Amino acid sequence: MGFQKSKGKKITSRSFRNQSADTIKTILANKSLINAEIEAQDLSSKKIKNQIVSKYDNDFFKVAESYLVNIRNRKQFHQLDIEIGRIAVFREFLKNNQLHFKDLNVELLKQFEHFLLSKRNLVARTVANYMITLRTIYNLGISKSIIKKESYPFGKGKFQIKFPETKKIGLNREEIKTLENLKGLTKAQEYALYAWLLSFYFAGIRISDVLQLKWADFYDERLHYRMAKNNKLVSLKIPDKVTKILGKLEREEHSVYLFKELEGVNLNDKKRIRTRIKTATRNFNRRLELVAEKAEKAGIDKKMSMHIARHSFGNISGDKIPIQMLQKLYRHSSVTTTMLYQANFMRRDADEALDMVVDF
Repeated sequence: MGFQKSKGKKITSRSFRNQSADTIKTILANKSLINAEIEAQDLSSKKIKNQIVSKYDNDFFKVAESYLVNIRNRKQFHQLDIEIGRIAVFREFLKNNQLHFKDLNVELLKQFEHFLLSKRNLVARTVANYMITLRTIYNLGISKSIIKKESYPFGKGKFQIKFPETKKIGLNREEIKTLENLKGLTKAQEYALYAWLLSFYFAGIRISDVLQLKWADFYDERLHYRMAKNNKLVSLKIPDKVTKILGKLEREEHSVYLFKELEGVNLNDKKRIRTRIKTATRNFNRRLELVAEKAEKAGIDKKMSMHIARHSFGNISGDKIPIQMLQKLYRHSSVTTTMLYQANFMRRDADEALDMVVDF
C-alpha cells in the first residue's frame, strides 16, 4: 500500500528508502539563513529551528516520515515495510494527508481501533501493534518538543493499548522423542526437522539465528554466536543430540553455514539476508507441516512450525528451572520478559492450589 505525502505524491517502500526528511529540513534551514541575511535579521539558530519546526514538524505524518527514516537508517527493512503499511492504513482511515498532533486524541484513537476491528477485520493483537506505532510516533513528537506531554492521549485513564493473552502450545517430552525417531521422511523434511530440533536443543534459538549459525561457531564443545535480534554474544554447551545432527548435515567443501540458505550472501546486505531468512522460514514451515502429518500417525496432533520449537522448550522447562536461569537461556534482557513468557507454561503452583481445595 502506498504512503502519501501531504502534497499527494505517492511514496512506495522502495522509493522512500532513497530519500530523507533531513534533506527537506536542510533546504528550509538554508532558506531561513538566506532570508535572515537579506533582511538583516539577527536570527539565532534556535529561532531558525523553531521556524523549521513550525513549517515542517507540527504535522503527525511529518514526524512519521522522520520515524521511518530512522528505521531505514538502522537497515531494518522488514520493519520499515510493516510500519509504512500501518501508517498508510491510518491515512486511509483519516481520509486526509495531514493530522495535527493536538487532533490525535483519545476519541480519534478509539475510532481508529474500531475501524481496524470492524472494517479491516484485524485480530486484537494486530490492532495493538498499530496503536503501538502511533504511540511511538507521538513519543517522537514529544522528544522533538513538537507536542507537550500534557496532551499525551495514551496511558491510564486515557487510551490504553490492550494486549490479549495468547495461547502458546509446545510439544512435551514424549512428543519430542517421537519426532527424534520419526521414520519415512524425505531429505527435505529431515533437513527442516534438523533445524527445528537444533532450535529446541539450544533453548528455543530463533530461526533467524539458526540460519546464521556457522560451522566455525562450534568449538571447545560449545556454540558461540551473536544473536541477530539484540546483538548479544551467547555461549552454550553443545548437547550430544546436537553433535549427532551436525554429523548428519551434509557439509560441502568451503561451506560456511550449517544450513545452506545464506551461502554466498553478502553479510553487509541486510535486506538480502532478511529476504533469504523470510523465504527459508516459509519453506521450513511448509516442510514441517508435512512432518506433522506423518507425526500425527504417531500420536502428535499439535501444530509444527519453527517457532513452536521455542514454545516446546518453554513447555518442558515449565516450573523445573529457576526463572533467572531461564532468562539466561532465553537471552532475555529483562527477567520480567521471561516471567511473562514462561507464565504460559508454569502450572505447578496453580495445580497444587487446586488440589488443596478439591482433593478431599
